[in-house]
Amino acid sequence: MIASNRTRRAALRTIARIHQAARRVSKALAYRTRSGLIAAAVDQGTLIRTGDLLDRLGADLKDGQRSWYGRHTAKAYRAAHLGADAVKVWAQHRTTGKWIHVHVYAPTDPALYAALTAYKATRYLSQADFAEVA
Repeated sequence: MIASNRTRRAALRTIARIHQAARRVSKALAYRTRSGLIAAAVDQGTLIRTGDLLDRLGADLKDGQRSWYGRHTAKAYRAAHLGADAVKVWAQHRTTGKWIHVHVYAPTDPALYAALTAYKATRYLSQADFAEVA
């Protein structure tokens, strides 16, 4: 019984230390940890955000227009995948620095390019010259 109480107290102390450390971790590390392997795939380039594609194509759009392009991409993805959403990752907003939950796609996902033609502000990017770059 004594050994049992000692191990129980030791386990509770360990758990308390883990909780204390978790409360003191930086916000960036907390969000990166929540995203896990998805964030690693974004860093490696195997998954991209819609804003990353627009940057690669050289689109000079305001944040509001980038957001609408992302909505068009999500809609095209849902249409192609029977209503399922794409994978999400926590990322910092490029101008405000706030942590936001955004969809990520494979760089060759057809939804990205369907949204380029569907959204009026990015339609010019879907022409043959730009499609080869992507």
